[in-house]
Amino acid sequence: MGTTAEWSRLPVGRREYRQDTVLALVLAAGLAVTTVLYGSAGTYGDDQAAWWVSALMIVANAVPIAFRRRFPMSAAVVSALAFAATQLLHVPEVFLVNFTLFISLYSVGAWCSDRVRAEAVRWVVIGGMFAWLFIAISFGWAVPNALPNDEGALIPPYIAYSLLNIVINVIYFGAAWYAGNRAWASAVARHQLDERTAELAAERERSAAQAVTIERVRIARELHDVVAHHVSLMGVQAGAARRVIDRDPAQATASLGVVEESARTAVEELRRMLGTLRSVDEPRAGDPGVGDGPSTEGIARIGELAESARVAGHPTEYVVVGDERPVPPTVAAVAYRIVQEAVTNVLKHAGPTARADVRLRYLDDGVEVEVTDDGHGERAARNPSGSGLGHVGMRERVAAVDGRIEIGPRARGGYLVRAWLPTT
Repeated sequence: MGTTAEWSRLPVGRREYRQDTVLALVLAAGLAVTTVLYGSAGTYGDDQAAWWVSALMIVANAVPIAFRRRFPMSAAVVSALAFAATQLLHVPEVFLVNFTLFISLYSVGAWCSDRVRAEAVRWVVIGGMFAWLFIAISFGWAVPNALPNDEGALIPPYIAYSLLNIVINVIYFGAAWYAGNRAWASAVARHQLDERTAELAAERERSAAQAVTIERVRIARELHDVVAHHVSLMGVQAGAARRVIDRDPAQATASLGVVEESARTAVEELRRMLGTLRSVDEPRAGDPGVGDGPSTEGIARIGELAESARVAGHPTEYVVVGDERPVPPTVAAVAYRIVQEAVTNVLKHAGPTARADVRLRYLDDGVEVEVTDDGHGERAARNPSGSGLGHVGMRERVAAVDGRIEIGPRARGGYLVRAWLPTT
C-alpha cells in the first residue's frame, strides 16, 4: 500500500472544476448584492470606495474560489490579499468576504498534498491577518473616545471590543484550519480503504487460484490412492496368469478372477470418489470412514487390503493389537488410505516375493497403523518409477488430523510406514 506522502487528491475532474466555477459565480452575485446593500446603508459614509473599485474587489474575492482545488495555496494567498484590500479601500462589504477567505483557507488544508507547504501558507495568511488585527487594535487605543467609556462596566468597552475581535478571529481561523485538516484526513482514510479493498480483491483472486491448484492436487492424490492399489494388483495377477496359463490353467483362472474383481472394485471406488468430489461438503454415507458418527468402516477394510496383498503372491500377516473401538470417521478414512498406499508400494516396489506385515494398534489416545516388508531396503534397487504423490498424500492426510507418520527404509532391509492418528 502506498504512503500518504506520495498520494495526492489532485488533479480533480471536470465535475469538481464546474462546481468551483458555479460556487465562484454564486459568491460573486452575493458579493454584488451585499455590496450594494451595505453601500446604501452608508457603511463607510463619505469614505466609501467608488463603484468600479467595489466591482474590482468583488471579482478579486470571487475568482480565487474557482481555482481553489486546482491551485489551493495560490487561491488562499490571493483571497487573503483581496480580503485585506476590500477593508483598506473601504469597499462596503463586510459579510461574504469572510466566507471567501474561509473557503480558501479550508481548501488549502483539504486539497494540498504538500502538507508542509500547506501548513506554511496557512500560518503566513493567518499570521498576517492577526498582525493586521493587532495593528488596528493598537491604532484604536490611540483614539480613546472611539467607543463610549462606561466607567461602571466590568471590563472597559474598548478592551472588551478588542478581546471580542481576537476571540472571533481565533474561532474563525481555527475552524477553517480544523475543517480543512479533517477533510484531508477523511480523504486519506478513503484512499487507504480503497487500496485495502483492492488488495483484498487481489488476495481473493490469488486465494481462488490457490484453491483451484490445491483442489487439483487433492483430486490427483485421491485418484492415486483409489487407482494405484488396484491397478498394481491387477498387473501382478495378470503377469502371474500369463506365466502359468499353459502349465496351470486353474491358477491362471484364479489370477484372472482376482484381476476381474480388482477392476470392479477400482471402478466402484472411482464412482464413489467422483460422487464425493461433486459434493465436497456433503460426505456420502457409503464412503470409507464416513457416517453420522464415530465409525470403524474404513479401519475394518484394512483386512481386505492385507488379503489383496496375500492374493497377489506376497505372504502377508494382518494383526490387530488392543481392544477394537469406534474411531472418528475422518481418522478411520485416513488409516485406510495410509495402509492402502503402503500395501500398493509393497506390490510395486518390494519385489515379487516380498513378505508384508500389516498391524493395527488401538492405543489409549489414538490408533496406529504399520505396514512393513522384508524387501531389500535402501541397499537394493527398489523400483524408483513412482511419482512421489503417494508419500506426499500420506503425509498430508496425517497432518490433516494432527497425527504423526514415519516413512523410510528399515536398517535390516525392507521398508516401513507407521502412522499414529489421534482419536481424542
